[in-house]
Amino acid sequence: MPSSYPETLGALARSPFGAPERRDRSVKDEIRQNLIDRLKQGGQLFQGVLGYEDTVMPQIVNALLSRHNFILLGLRGQAKSRILRSLTTLLDDALPIVAGSEVNDDPFAPISKFARRLIEEAGDDTPIAWIERDSRYVEKLATPDVTIADIIGDVDPIRAARGGHVLSDELTMHYGMLPRANRGIFALNELPDLAGKVQVGLFNIMQEGDVQIKGYPVRLPLDVLLCFTANPDDYTARGKIITPLKDRIGSEVVTHYPESVELGMSITRQEAWAERDGGLKLRVPDFVAEVVERIAFEARTDKRIDRRSGVSQRMPITVLENAISNAERRAIETGESEVVPRMTDIYAGSAAITGKIELEYEGELVGGQTIARELIRRAAEATFKERAGGVNTDDIVMWFDGGGALQVTDDVSSEAVFKGMESVPGLTRLVRDVGLAPRGDHALGAAACELVLEALVARKKISRSDAGTYGRAVQEPRRRPNQDLFGGGMSA
Repeated sequence: MPSSYPETLGALARSPFGAPERRDRSVKDEIRQNLIDRLKQGGQLFQGVLGYEDTVMPQIVNALLSRHNFILLGLRGQAKSRILRSLTTLLDDALPIVAGSEVNDDPFAPISKFARRLIEEAGDDTPIAWIERDSRYVEKLATPDVTIADIIGDVDPIRAARGGHVLSDELTMHYGMLPRANRGIFALNELPDLAGKVQVGLFNIMQEGDVQIKGYPVRLPLDVLLCFTANPDDYTARGKIITPLKDRIGSEVVTHYPESVELGMSITRQEAWAERDGGLKLRVPDFVAEVVERIAFEARTDKRIDRRSGVSQRMPITVLENAISNAERRAIETGESEVVPRMTDIYAGSAAITGKIELEYEGELVGGQTIARELIRRAAEATFKERAGGVNTDDIVMWFDGGGALQVTDDVSSEAVFKGMESVPGLTRLVRDVGLAPRGDHALGAAACELVLEALVARKKISRSDAGTYGRAVQEPRRRPNQDLFGGGMSA
């Protein structure tokens, strides 16, 4: 902290920090005033949070201006934790507390017996410490085994013995996470998972400012902004928020996934670790990035995937990272000068898909790997349709129908892949004509050609084996009239 900050209670009282309007200001008033100042300046409210400008952010602003405790209600991967952690930017740069206080005691209105006794003994010479804004944020993940002791505190018999105190003395108390967040922000993730009796203690300390620890009443008039998160499904299914606590949460803010592919791509581009230290130039084709993003959009509408669990925005982020890594490995092994991900690299990164989807019964029968491949193909088809919807691909399909085959694996250089693509009539010309790849750019051309072939696989015009071989479309066997589903005939 700067040396210009007051270091004693007397000096603090004479400084601007001791002005009456600063002394009587709660943490919610502090956040409200700083929020008003930021709104006057304009610009983005929280850095790195995209897509909520017209939906979620106005609700959060209203809650903070109203000095409400609030809950963010949304599926996984919707930036709930990031929003809560960004609230610290609305706190002052530094806050004065009584030095040595475990609960960030206000020098002008202490709540702990320790601080009151120290001020009574030292007066204006009471030492003052300063804490930064990040130290005023406390976050806890709610789990069924969290106890009152974790959140509020517990009696410490060792402290009682050493200090010669009776157990009912406040000085014997070991404070939990909530009192230590006094004059700051306390965030509790997955609130419904918190045991009912702990929720009772939580709302009691929120509203009345008191709680019983091991049968001893403790008065703690805390000054804190309480923020919660919950999954809509867990809100009523896996756990439950008790009515008195729910009633004391001022605002319920509902989050959501990106509403457009373009917005999702912006979030993925911001969050994915793309710039590597390998010395190789990275170039991610925009249509490859779009395919990656559309995988998540396709998954969110697939009936075989549990919608209540959601498909996290972390899916396209990790898929893109895996695709880049696979292309990076190939570039190193083949001696290429740049890293350019292709469709085969997305397939290689399918582990980032299967690990982030919860399957319904139908999905379990098919299998996660099969669904992942289908999602990739559907995403490729949607991307190709968006960029070259009505283009004629008959020459390409006819070549495969005539017995042509092409194997594309993820360990072959882009130059070699492009040369192989040139053997397919009209394919390389098509990607140039629709603007997917310019003439002479073989790395981008190879990626674009793979996109076209994957779109044709999705349309069942051609086939693709798990080994990466494109060939003639597989014809599904037709059942004879009167043939039942078990393959047997029906007697006349």
